[in-house]
Amino acid sequence: MINKIRCQLVQNAASILRSPVQLLPQAVQKKALLEGLKLVFKEALDDGDFEFLQDKWLKVEIKDLQLYWYISYQNEQLVVAKNEVEASVSFAGNLNDLVLIAGRKEDPDTLFFQRRLSIEGDTELGLEVKNLMDSVDLEQLPKALQQLLNQLAEFVYKGVQSAQTHNGVVNAYSN
Repeated sequence: MINKIRCQLVQNAASILRSPVQLLPQAVQKKALLEGLKLVFKEALDDGDFEFLQDKWLKVEIKDLQLYWYISYQNEQLVVAKNEVEASVSFAGNLNDLVLIAGRKEDPDTLFFQRRLSIEGDTELGLEVKNLMDSVDLEQLPKALQQLLNQLAEFVYKGVQSAQTHNGVVNAYSN
C-alpha cells in the first residue's frame, strides 16, 4: 500500500506542484534559486570555478513543471534571469530525473542516453557544467540539506522503481 502511494506521488509530483510553483512571483523563484545555487556551489564559487560561464548563459528547464531559468556568471557572481536570453547551452529534464541527478541516484550520462535529459548547444560548455555539477561534494552541504536531498532522492528512486516493477517493464518510467 505504501509503495503504491509513493508510486502515485512520484508519478504525479509535477502535476501537483506545477500550479503552486508557477504562482510564486518571479522575484521569489529567482531569489530561492540563486540562494540555493550559492549554497550548493559555495566551494566552486570561492575557487572561481564558474569563470567558464562568464558572458555565457545556461538555460535550465524543468520540462514537466514548465519552468526555466537562465544562469550566468558576471562580475564574479552568479546571475539568474527568468527573461529570455540567448542560451549558450541548455539542460532540460523532468522533475523526478533532476531530483535523481541531484541526489546522485542517477548518472546524467545515463539519463542523456536514455533521452530523459537533454543537453543542447555548446557541447564543450555543457561538459564543463556537467563536470562542475559532478564535482559538488554533497558532504559539504549543511546536514539538514544533505538529509533532505538524500531522502527526497531515495523517495523518488523507490517510486520510480516501484512504477517499473508494477508495469513489469524495465525503463517503463520515462518522460
